[in-house]
Amino acid sequence: MRWWSGAAASTTVLVVALTACTTAPPVAPAPTRSAAAVRPTASVEASTIASQRPPVMAASAPVRVEIPAIGVDSELMRLGLQDDGTMEVPPAGFPAGWYDGAPTPGELGPAVIAGHVDWTTGPGVFYDLAQVSVGDEVRVSRADGTTPVFAVTAVEEHPKDEFPTAAVYGDLDHAGLRLITCGGDWDGSVRHYTANVVVFAELVRPG
Repeated sequence: MRWWSGAAASTTVLVVALTACTTAPPVAPAPTRSAAAVRPTASVEASTIASQRPPVMAASAPVRVEIPAIGVDSELMRLGLQDDGTMEVPPAGFPAGWYDGAPTPGELGPAVIAGHVDWTTGPGVFYDLAQVSVGDEVRVSRADGTTPVFAVTAVEEHPKDEFPTAAVYGDLDHAGLRLITCGGDWDGSVRHYTANVVVFAELVRPG
Protein backbone atom coordinates (compact mmCIF):
# COMPACT_ATOMS: atom_id res chain seq x y z
CA MET A 1 0.00 0.00 0.00
CA ARG A 2 1.41 3.37 -1.01
CA TRP A 3 0.71 5.20 2.26
CA TRP A 4 3.30 7.88 1.46
CA SER A 5 0.92 9.71 -0.90
CA GLY A 6 -0.99 11.28 1.95
CA ALA A 7 2.17 12.42 3.71
CA ALA A 8 3.72 14.09 0.69
CA ALA A 9 1.41 17.08 0.89
CA SER A 10 2.73 18.00 4.34
CA THR A 11 6.40 18.08 3.39
CA THR A 12 6.67 21.71 2.27
CA VAL A 13 7.30 22.87 5.83
CA LEU A 14 10.00 20.24 6.30
CA VAL A 15 12.31 21.90 3.81
CA VAL A 16 12.90 24.80 6.17
CA ALA A 17 14.66 22.58 8.67
CA LEU A 18 17.13 21.40 6.07
CA THR A 19 18.52 24.90 5.62
CA ALA A 20 20.52 24.80 8.84
CA CYS A 21 23.93 23.15 8.90
CA THR A 22 25.83 25.22 11.39
CA THR A 23 25.03 28.15 13.62
CA ALA A 24 28.56 29.49 13.25
CA PRO A 25 31.18 29.38 10.49
CA PRO A 26 33.15 26.13 10.36
CA VAL A 27 36.54 25.99 12.03
CA ALA A 28 38.10 25.19 8.65
CA PRO A 29 36.06 26.49 5.70
CA ALA A 30 34.46 23.68 3.75
CA PRO A 31 35.40 23.54 0.06
CA THR A 32 32.90 25.35 -2.13
CA ARG A 33 30.30 22.95 -3.44
CA SER A 34 29.01 24.83 -6.44
CA ALA A 35 26.67 23.16 -8.89
CA ALA A 36 29.62 22.54 -11.18
CA ALA A 37 31.46 20.70 -8.42
CA VAL A 38 28.66 18.24 -7.80
CA ARG A 39 28.46 15.06 -9.81
CA PRO A 40 26.20 15.30 -12.89
CA THR A 41 22.60 14.32 -12.33
CA ALA A 42 22.73 11.73 -15.12
CA SER A 43 21.23 8.56 -13.77
CA VAL A 44 21.58 4.87 -14.38
CA GLU A 45 19.43 3.61 -17.29
CA ALA A 46 15.91 3.58 -15.83
CA SER A 47 14.81 0.39 -17.59
CA THR A 48 17.87 -1.45 -16.28
CA ILE A 49 17.17 -0.43 -12.70
CA ALA A 50 13.48 -1.29 -12.96
CA SER A 51 14.21 -4.78 -14.23
CA GLN A 52 16.58 -5.45 -11.34
CA ARG A 53 14.61 -3.94 -8.47
CA PRO A 54 14.24 -6.32 -5.53
CA PRO A 55 11.05 -6.63 -3.47
CA VAL A 56 10.47 -3.90 -0.92
CA MET A 57 11.07 -4.73 2.73
CA ALA A 58 8.99 -4.57 5.89
CA ALA A 59 9.47 -1.60 8.21
CA SER A 60 12.44 -1.59 10.59
CA ALA A 61 14.18 1.38 12.17
CA PRO A 62 17.62 2.17 10.70
CA VAL A 63 20.54 2.25 13.13
CA ARG A 64 23.61 2.92 10.97
CA VAL A 65 24.51 4.31 7.54
CA GLU A 66 27.68 3.52 5.61
CA ILE A 67 28.91 5.09 2.36
CA PRO A 68 32.23 3.34 1.66
CA ALA A 69 33.19 5.60 -1.27
CA ILE A 70 33.52 8.63 1.03
CA GLY A 71 34.35 6.89 4.31
CA VAL A 72 31.03 7.50 6.06
CA ASP A 73 30.17 5.11 8.89
CA SER A 74 27.69 6.69 11.26
CA GLU A 75 25.12 5.66 13.78
CA LEU A 76 21.67 7.12 13.13
CA MET A 77 19.51 9.08 15.50
CA ARG A 78 15.76 9.55 15.11
CA LEU A 79 14.53 12.88 13.71
CA GLY A 80 10.92 13.91 14.19
CA LEU A 81 9.06 17.19 13.88
CA GLN A 82 9.57 20.30 15.93
CA ASP A 83 6.67 22.24 17.45
CA ASP A 84 6.56 24.55 14.42
CA GLY A 85 6.14 21.60 12.05
CA THR A 86 9.67 21.63 10.67
CA MET A 87 11.83 18.54 10.65
CA GLU A 88 14.40 18.22 13.39
CA VAL A 89 18.07 18.16 12.42
CA PRO A 90 20.89 16.47 14.34
CA PRO A 91 22.13 18.62 17.24
CA ALA A 92 25.79 18.30 16.24
CA GLY A 93 28.06 17.36 13.34
CA PHE A 94 27.74 13.66 14.19
CA PRO A 95 25.78 11.42 13.89
CA ALA A 96 23.42 11.57 10.92
CA GLY A 97 19.70 11.18 11.52
CA TRP A 98 16.72 9.52 9.86
CA TYR A 99 13.33 11.17 9.51
CA ASP A 100 10.78 8.95 11.24
CA GLY A 101 7.85 10.50 9.36
CA ALA A 102 9.02 8.83 6.14
CA PRO A 103 9.33 5.14 5.24
CA THR A 104 12.22 3.29 6.82
CA PRO A 105 15.05 2.37 4.41
CA GLY A 106 13.99 -0.59 2.31
CA GLU A 107 10.26 0.10 2.60
CA LEU A 108 8.19 1.32 -0.31
CA GLY A 109 8.74 5.04 -0.71
CA PRO A 110 11.49 7.61 -0.04
CA ALA A 111 13.47 7.11 3.16
CA VAL A 112 15.26 10.28 4.28
CA ILE A 113 18.60 10.61 6.06
CA ALA A 114 20.03 14.04 6.89
CA GLY A 115 23.38 15.11 8.27
CA HIS A 116 25.52 18.20 8.67
CA VAL A 117 28.28 19.10 6.22
CA ASP A 118 30.19 20.71 9.07
CA TRP A 119 29.86 22.05 12.58
CA THR A 120 31.62 24.52 14.83
CA THR A 121 34.14 21.78 15.60
CA GLY A 122 34.99 21.01 11.97
CA PRO A 123 33.76 18.65 9.21
CA GLY A 124 30.43 16.93 9.78
CA VAL A 125 29.24 13.43 8.94
CA PHE A 126 28.27 14.38 5.36
CA TYR A 127 31.26 16.64 4.65
CA ASP A 128 32.06 14.75 1.43
CA LEU A 129 28.52 13.83 0.40
CA ALA A 130 28.75 15.91 -2.79
CA GLN A 131 31.66 13.71 -3.91
CA VAL A 132 29.72 10.45 -4.24
CA SER A 133 29.15 9.16 -7.75
CA VAL A 134 26.30 7.42 -9.55
CA GLY A 135 26.59 3.72 -8.78
CA ASP A 136 28.21 4.13 -5.34
CA GLU A 137 26.74 1.96 -2.60
CA VAL A 138 24.93 3.15 0.53
CA ARG A 139 24.38 0.54 3.23
CA VAL A 140 21.83 1.00 5.99
CA SER A 141 21.84 -1.35 8.95
CA ARG A 142 18.41 -1.83 10.54
CA ALA A 143 17.13 -2.91 13.93
CA ASP A 144 15.87 -6.22 12.52
CA GLY A 145 19.44 -7.26 11.63
CA THR A 146 19.14 -6.63 7.89
CA THR A 147 21.40 -4.30 5.90
CA PRO A 148 19.75 -3.21 2.67
CA VAL A 149 22.10 -1.86 0.02
CA PHE A 150 21.21 1.12 -2.15
CA ALA A 151 22.87 2.38 -5.33
CA VAL A 152 23.25 6.11 -5.98
CA THR A 153 21.27 7.18 -9.05
CA ALA A 154 21.80 10.96 -8.96
CA VAL A 155 23.65 13.69 -7.06
CA GLU A 156 22.16 17.15 -7.19
CA GLU A 157 22.67 20.59 -5.67
CA HIS A 158 19.82 23.07 -5.36
CA PRO A 159 19.56 26.60 -3.93
CA LYS A 160 17.73 26.44 -0.63
CA ASP A 161 14.79 28.41 -1.99
CA GLU A 162 14.47 25.86 -4.82
CA PHE A 163 14.63 22.68 -2.76
CA PRO A 164 13.15 19.76 -4.80
CA THR A 165 10.44 18.87 -2.29
CA ALA A 166 8.40 16.68 -4.63
CA ALA A 167 11.43 14.71 -5.83
CA VAL A 168 12.71 14.14 -2.29
CA TYR A 169 9.49 13.36 -0.44
CA GLY A 170 7.09 12.42 -3.24
CA ASP A 171 5.41 9.11 -3.91
CA LEU A 172 7.51 6.22 -5.32
CA ASP A 173 6.79 2.78 -6.76
CA HIS A 174 9.99 1.36 -5.25
CA ALA A 175 12.22 1.63 -2.18
CA GLY A 176 14.25 4.82 -2.41
CA LEU A 177 16.69 6.70 -0.23
CA ARG A 178 17.53 10.41 -0.05
CA LEU A 179 20.63 11.74 1.69
CA ILE A 180 20.61 15.46 2.41
CA THR A 181 23.17 17.99 3.61
CA CYS A 182 24.14 21.61 2.98
CA GLY A 183 26.08 22.81 -0.06
CA GLY A 184 27.03 25.93 -1.94
CA ASP A 185 28.81 28.82 -0.21
CA TRP A 186 28.74 29.87 3.42
CA ASP A 187 26.62 33.01 3.81
CA GLY A 188 27.84 34.80 6.90
CA SER A 189 24.96 37.27 6.86
CA VAL A 190 22.39 34.57 7.54
CA ARG A 191 24.85 32.05 9.01
CA HIS A 192 24.08 29.09 6.80
CA TYR A 193 24.99 27.65 3.39
CA THR A 194 23.25 28.76 0.22
CA ALA A 195 22.25 25.35 -1.16
CA ASN A 196 21.45 21.74 -0.38
CA VAL A 197 23.14 18.65 -1.75
CA VAL A 198 20.69 15.80 -2.31
CA VAL A 199 21.78 12.26 -3.15
CA PHE A 200 19.12 9.97 -4.63
CA ALA A 201 19.50 6.19 -4.36
CA GLU A 202 17.46 3.03 -4.94
CA LEU A 203 17.36 -0.31 -3.18
CA VAL A 204 19.39 -2.93 -5.07
CA ARG A 205 19.86 -5.66 -2.45
CA PRO A 206 17.71 -6.36 0.60
CA GLY A 207 19.59 -7.26 3.75
